[in-house]
Amino acid sequence: MRRRLTGGAGVITLTAALAVALVPPAAAAGPTRSAPRPPGGHQITVRNGETQPVFSRADAVTQTVNIETTADSDRDGVRDRVQLRIMRPRETDTAGLRVPTILEPSPYWAGIKDVPNHPVDIGDAGARALTGTRRDLAEIFPGYYDNYFLPRGYAVADLDSIGTGGSTGCPTSGDRSEQAGAKAAVDWLNGRARGWTPDGAPVKATWSTGNVGMIGQSYDGTLPNMAAATGVEGLKAIVPIAGISSWYDYYRAGGGVVAPGGYQGEDLDVLAKAVLTREHPEVCAKVIDGIEAAQDRETGDYSEVWAERDYVGQARKVRAAVMVVHGLNDWNVKIKNSVQWWNALKEAGVPRKLWLHQGNHSTPFRWRAEEWLRQTLHWFDRYLYGIRNGIEREPRVDVQHADGTWETAKDWPVPGTRTVPVSLNAGASGQPGILGLRPRPGGEQSFTDAGKTRTAEQLLADEDQADPNRLAYLTGPLAGPVRVDGIPSVSLRASLDGRSPYLTALLVDYGTDTRPTGARITTGEEFCYGQSVPGDSGCTIRQALHTETAPYKIITRGWLDARNRHDIARTEPIEAGRAYTFRWDLEPTDYTVKAATGSA
Repeated sequence: MRRRLTGGAGVITLTAALAVALVPPAAAAGPTRSAPRPPGGHQITVRNGETQPVFSRADAVTQTVNIETTADSDRDGVRDRVQLRIMRPRETDTAGLRVPTILEPSPYWAGIKDVPNHPVDIGDAGARALTGTRRDLAEIFPGYYDNYFLPRGYAVADLDSIGTGGSTGCPTSGDRSEQAGAKAAVDWLNGRARGWTPDGAPVKATWSTGNVGMIGQSYDGTLPNMAAATGVEGLKAIVPIAGISSWYDYYRAGGGVVAPGGYQGEDLDVLAKAVLTREHPEVCAKVIDGIEAAQDRETGDYSEVWAERDYVGQARKVRAAVMVVHGLNDWNVKIKNSVQWWNALKEAGVPRKLWLHQGNHSTPFRWRAEEWLRQTLHWFDRYLYGIRNGIEREPRVDVQHADGTWETAKDWPVPGTRTVPVSLNAGASGQPGILGLRPRPGGEQSFTDAGKTRTAEQLLADEDQADPNRLAYLTGPLAGPVRVDGIPSVSLRASLDGRSPYLTALLVDYGTDTRPTGARITTGEEFCYGQSVPGDSGCTIRQALHTETAPYKIITRGWLDARNRHDIARTEPIEAGRAYTFRWDLEPTDYTVKAATGSA
């Protein structure tokens, strides 16, 4: 396929930030104090603005509850039920202690099934299908929440999303039924929903204060977003890590079908089949067939199926304080999901924090453990216990730089960021052009799309030479560092002639350097974070970010289906040879290009 740029120059808009935000002084530590004494005389202990580990993890009690939702996703005429497994201090049974709950909702607690992806017409050597695993629900309280939060006076809980594990209903990959499932757990903890023990006896959360927090990564971070977007009363704080805010922006981009990184051919239906671990899964066949029929892998247009899986417009309903966390090298759940959620929460006036780290699809717990635990504990203490520890007055934003250092800021993009337009100036005789601050006259440029025969990485090689399959524009060595902070966008005028309607733009840092890849490595250093019990030491091994020395790094990229040049919800034909104006955003980023290196 041939693409032609007309007029000699397109325009790419970047955001550049050179200002460094200063860190305000931390709030002064408060004296030791106790929470109001509940009936029975037991209480939490607070010192220096945070709850202390005064309860025993070893003596904790467990409870399993099946909770009625308002959804009937399997269409059997009976409301779905979600299963909640709870661990809480023994004193909630013996001393009348009432506690808030920190909950991780997930479709993965029972594992996933082997499911093939849809066939695709592009090559991806790293493409993976979802691979099956099975887990014993009776043994699940993984991670650090029970060792760390429970001794401080919290119940911790795992929730099976609808259609998974011990729940009924059908998994629906993010629609309103799954929202209802996550919401139901909060309702039961507040006495508004019915619940039953596994043997069918009605049960209430008499030990619960009604204050609930949610935390989790990936799908487990998406479900807290979904629950918060309902405006459910009692959900006071969430920590979504690499969570989805719009499923369109997970499986689509710019009107086209764009898979999550490494999972070519996955889609809503594939994921629903993979997490369908409930008993009698055959009852969900028609439901998932309906998802497959509606998701539309042909046009990639935004439609009703995506609108009901889009929570950004529901941010105004959110009552919970939201601590958004995302990796700047995450190409699975792309960072747009967190940035658009962050911006919508800001417009809605929701209390919020933001962590942007150099990992990929991961949580920074294991490489910034002490600060991670401090901030998440203070976040939950502040909003679930009402402890005035000053967390809301600390800098809202923590950003990790490529060298591993962290910066705090009042907001993001960091204050002082401004939009800088730069031009794509044509090179002579098909040679690479110039990415410059001023437009220069030039002739038409063209290239032929090589399709699936060449990867983006292959097209980035030999950037200073002409290549028939791409156009490159270089800055040359920089006199000083340039920080790209926010959402870059590209605008150009071009004509197309061929089958593929897709346009891709990449912003690249050229120059051999050692940079983080997003992966992690194990350091061998043990770190203990909480109380131990037999089979669970309360410790983990620290990680560090993996780096590699390479001639370039892709800073960010973005895609557009040219047929969706006006609206991602509407496909419009392209007339071969006719020039059109195209504009699209690249994925948000926070990246500093060093002096003496270049970009393209």
